[in-house]
Amino acid sequence: MHVIKEIKEFKEFAIRENVINLAIGFVIGSAVSKIVTSLVNDIIMPPVGFLLGGVDFGTLQIILKEASGNKPAVTIKYGLFINTIVDFLIVALALFFLIKIINRLWKKQESKIGYPQPTEKDVLIEIRNILSSNLDKKC
Repeated sequence: MHVIKEIKEFKEFAIRENVINLAIGFVIGSAVSKIVTSLVNDIIMPPVGFLLGGVDFGTLQIILKEASGNKPAVTIKYGLFINTIVDFLIVALALFFLIKIINRLWKKQESKIGYPQPTEKDVLIEIRNILSSNLDKKC
């Protein structure tokens, strides 16, 4: 019986609008990630490498052990790591500005609707009142 209850709870959770929105966001995020990777590898890093004397960041590496026979070389590919860092910085910067814009829009919407922003004191008073009423019910 306990397993059936858990399955029902999971089903309700999985069907909720928030989970569907999260899944859509994940898929879009994956696509954007590919675009940003291409932007970094194909558009941004070639001119940066050119300005630095014709460096191809994709091939920068430290060879720890040369290839021998069927065994490939052991390398530290720090150029690819630099590309990944630039990828991350672009995505983080884009998310920062997106969240900043969303927060600004929320504040505008709240000011139009006229919801007062509760202070920390208001929230603490509300919590105290709820706890107090719960204690009164138990006694």
